[in-house]
Amino acid sequence: MVSEVRTIAGGGIPLVGNDIDTDRIIPARFLRCVTFDGLGAQVFADDRKQLNGQHPFDLPQYQGAKVLVVNGNFGCGSSREHAPQAIAKWGISAIVGESFAEIFFGNCVAIGIPCVTAEPSVTSQLQALLAENPQLQVTVDLDQMQVRCGEFTGAISMPEGARQMLTCGTWDACGQLVAQAEQIRATAANLPYVAWGQAS
Repeated sequence: MVSEVRTIAGGGIPLVGNDIDTDRIIPARFLRCVTFDGLGAQVFADDRKQLNGQHPFDLPQYQGAKVLVVNGNFGCGSSREHAPQAIAKWGISAIVGESFAEIFFGNCVAIGIPCVTAEPSVTSQLQALLAENPQLQVTVDLDQMQVRCGEFTGAISMPEGARQMLTCGTWDACGQLVAQAEQIRATAANLPYVAWGQAS
């Protein structure tokens, strides 16, 4: 099963601010979970508590959003994979930002979430549009390398290797293993050390 990620469309949610780190995305006390299930409810837990229901992730007009619009150096700090998992479990399928921390970016690609970069003028325009009209749909197009929101269209970028992994479906390592199960079994059957391990 190939899980290609080419176009993501849906509601958008603006999250203004630079250097939003992974501890803010998912506080350390939530890292003890055995699975990632339930992390979506705790995304930005401390920020949301501090803002007393006024955080974008709590506002009713942004519920169900698919595209997160951020600013610079998003996902900096510790390398916890729980951060992109929490964002994904909340419902986000793509992130548009000015820049991303490298490890956060890689963790997102590993679960099929494109993190695309855009000029500050583009992200600020998107955030302003979504603040003014939360009903607007945002489309992240990895084929055209564009982001569209209402009448607005902006250029986005992404390292070509990561873009190809997403658009070709090769980001999904587990999916590739399942799809190639018969070939893996055939190869394993011809490996003497695998047979030896089974015999013992």
